[in-house]
Amino acid sequence: MSSAAPAARVAAPAARVAALLVARGQTVAVAETSAGGLVSARLLALPGASAYFLGGGVLYTGAARMGLLGITPGEMSGMRPSTEAYALLLAERVRQRLGADWGLAETGAAGPSGNRYGDPAGHACFAACGPGSRHARTLRTGGADREANMEAFAEGALLLLEEELRR
Repeated sequence: MSSAAPAARVAAPAARVAALLVARGQTVAVAETSAGGLVSARLLALPGASAYFLGGGVLYTGAARMGLLGITPGEMSGMRPSTEAYALLLAERVRQRLGADWGLAETGAAGPSGNRYGDPAGHACFAACGPGSRHARTLRTGGADREANMEAFAEGALLLLEEELRR
């Protein structure tokens, strides 16, 4: 197998998302935690990204999420970071903060071990919020390979957004 084949497979969801956003004349903003910027990198790697990508951030800590997205301690109270509810909060807030049509968020435990909240390595939640839409999903890869999990998290987030854009 050539080295181009995996790259093409990985880029495919981002390319489809980009095409759907452009066709709709819509934009996206991204909040990532454990994918480490891979979601944004895939969207930005495509020519013409400025037509649909407004911005985003790798918000690895609670302090970063509070500071950049304006999430309050009260909103975070009793909410574990690696949940669908938390991913929905991140997606909606990044959407609002950047004035995007769509907010896309990813949060989880990349590994090689689980996080301090008891989520195992390979556990992630994604959320996409847009016009009349708020959906979240959980993924469990079952693996401790950090890089593979990060790749799966990025792809999972993009696939969720693609599904929402096709509704």
